[in-house]
Amino acid sequence: MNATKIRNLVRELLILTAATAIIGAAVFFFLVPSHAAVSSISGLAIVLTNFIPLQVSQLTMIMNVVLLILGFLLCGREFGYKTVYTSISLPLFIGLFEKLFPDYTSLTGDATLDVVCYIFTVSIGLAILFNRNASSGGLDIVAKILNRYLHIDLGKAMSAAGICVALSSALAYDSKTVVLSVLGTYVNGIVLDHFIFDQSLKRRVCIVSPKEEEIRQWILNELHSGATLYEAIGAYRLRRHHEIITVVDRQEYQKLMSYLRKTDPQAFVTVYQVSAMSYRPKSLPERDFETNSYD
Repeated sequence: MNATKIRNLVRELLILTAATAIIGAAVFFFLVPSHAAVSSISGLAIVLTNFIPLQVSQLTMIMNVVLLILGFLLCGREFGYKTVYTSISLPLFIGLFEKLFPDYTSLTGDATLDVVCYIFTVSIGLAILFNRNASSGGLDIVAKILNRYLHIDLGKAMSAAGICVALSSALAYDSKTVVLSVLGTYVNGIVLDHFIFDQSLKRRVCIVSPKEEEIRQWILNELHSGATLYEAIGAYRLRRHHEIITVVDRQEYQKLMSYLRKTDPQAFVTVYQVSAMSYRPKSLPERDFETNSYD
């Protein structure tokens, strides 16, 4: 392994470690004090501490190791080193916090606020892992097993596993905690989707205007975005014209709309929300990446 690969591996492990530390902090400082079992193996561990004389970190470690073994036995080598690393390091971080803050109770003094803080904090860590093509293990492994053997959609399997964990709080806590666990699981999914997917969402803007050339030049030279021209024929008068298509982020979209309102308020504009793609289809002709168009 050359020096570059070693540096990349070290950098990758540091990022995974930081993300896992954020998740561990979210569990210890917010989830444990609330007693809510919000869609995670750590949440289940919080419930089990009422029946098994072990700490949350110890139970999380045991369950993660068992799930990793089941995952390898039932699903093969689908789980890379990243999942193994985060599954083991997460309970280690929780255990570290347990040692450093043995008498910790709650930062907010309110279970609902603790769950809200947990959801936003853990979503940051999980979003980092997702963007590094990794996961925190736990319920992800359960979902993959359900998907493989029961043919349940992966997203639905993940949701079902999360709800089961949330409902397990009924074994040890009152109805308020159960409701908080279920609602927390639902809101956690929404917030996590925002952290992960909304960052890659862009807008595909299609523009038809007699000031086509002026708009095209502004997009290329002022907005510094790419554009593609398509020839279109109007159905009413059968006139030929060009449709300008560009893909922009939120900030660029605002600038573009402001420019169009000033330049041609009568321009015909349609907008679609799209997700950024990173692959290049082989069936398409060579692409000019500087202008975001095809020859």
